[in-house]
Amino acid sequence: MDKHLSDILFHLGENRENYFHAVSPPIIQTSNFAFKDIHHFRKSFESEYDSHIYSRGNNPTVKILREKLAALEKAEDALIFSSGSAAVANAVIANINAGEHIVCVESPYSWTKILLNNFLSRFGVSHTYVDGGNIQAIKDAIQENTKVLYLESPNSLMFGIQDLSACAKLAKEHGIVTIIDNSYSSPLYQNPIEHGIDLVVHSGTKYLNGHSDVVLGVVCGSRKMMEKIFYSEYMTLGAILSPHEAALVIRGLRTLEIRVHRSNESAFKIAHYLENHSKVKSVLHPLLPSFPQYDLAKSQMKGAGGLFSIHLDVDTIEKVEAFVHALKYFTMAVSWGGHESLALPAAGFYRIKGREDSPVPFTLIRFYIGLEDPECLIEDLDQALKVL
Repeated sequence: MDKHLSDILFHLGENRENYFHAVSPPIIQTSNFAFKDIHHFRKSFESEYDSHIYSRGNNPTVKILREKLAALEKAEDALIFSSGSAAVANAVIANINAGEHIVCVESPYSWTKILLNNFLSRFGVSHTYVDGGNIQAIKDAIQENTKVLYLESPNSLMFGIQDLSACAKLAKEHGIVTIIDNSYSSPLYQNPIEHGIDLVVHSGTKYLNGHSDVVLGVVCGSRKMMEKIFYSEYMTLGAILSPHEAALVIRGLRTLEIRVHRSNESAFKIAHYLENHSKVKSVLHPLLPSFPQYDLAKSQMKGAGGLFSIHLDVDTIEKVEAFVHALKYFTMAVSWGGHESLALPAAGFYRIKGREDSPVPFTLIRFYIGLEDPECLIEDLDQALKVL
C-alpha cells in the first residue's frame, strides 16, 4: 500500500529513537565512520550500499532524504546528487557503453544535450533526437544498438509531452532502459514509474528543495538499478550532496505539498488571464485546453506546477526588453520552484558575444509563478504589458 503523503514528508526515515527523539533529524556532518572491531568492519564492506563507511557513499542524513524522495516517486530507492545535471549524467552513463545508441527527445535540457553531443560522443556513443510526441518517430529511431530512451515530459520550456505508457511499452519490447526528467511536474503531479518508466530524474533544486538555496539532483528507480549506479558512477565520480544540504532539503519537503499546489493554482489563473490579453500571441501551459497536447497531459498529470511560457505579440527584441524591464515583482533568473516568481526571456539568449542566438523565438518568455498573491502578479503583468 502506498504511504500517505503526510507520512512521507513528515515521518518516513526519521527514526527519532536513534537520535535522542529530536523532532528534526540531526546533520551527521562527518566524512568517516568508525568500527568497534574487525568483524563489523568486514560486515560493512559486504554491502557498502546499506552501511555507513564513508560519506561519499552512504550518510545517515542523506539516507533520510533518499527514503522520502523514493517514496514520493513510488520507487524502491533513490540516489541524491550534487546537481540535476549530475543525476542525469549518472543515470545515462550507467546504462550505456561505447558504440551504443541513445534515442532522446528533441530540445532537451541544455546540459543533457551537452552530455550527448559533447561528452558521450567522445566515447563512441551516438544519439538521435526525435519528436517525443510522435511514438512512431521514436520507434523509427530505434537501432539494434539502442540502449536508452531519454524523455522529458513535459519539457521545461515549450512543455512537449510524451505518452509515457506507450514509450515504456515500446522500450521494453526492445530491451531499452527508459529515463525521464520529471522536474517539471514534481512527484506530486506525475509518477512515471507507474507508467512503466525505469528511472526518474529530478533537478531537486526546483520544487523538492523549494527555497532557491540548494542545488541537487535525484535518481529514482528499482533497488537493483540504484545499486548498479551506486557501485560504479556514484562512488567513482563523487557528485554527492553534503549532509548539511540534505537537511535543508528535508526541511524544504515539509512544505512541498502546500508550495506546489499554491504555485499550480496561481499559475493557472495567471496563464488564463494572459491567454485573453491582446498583447499576448499565445500561452503554453499543458493544462490549458488550448495546449496542443492537452488531452495527453490530462491523462498523465494531476497538475502542472508554476511553470508556463507565453509569446508576446511584438516584432522586435527591444519591445520584449521593455516589457521585462517594466516588471516589478518578477525576478529575471533561470531555474524555478522557489518562493519567488521569475521571468526568463528567450531574448536574453540573443546578442551574447561569442554565442549563436537561441533557436527559440525571441518573443517567448517563460514564467515561474511563486508564492506571491496572484492578483498582485496580474497587476504587475498588466502594467508591464501597457508599455507595448
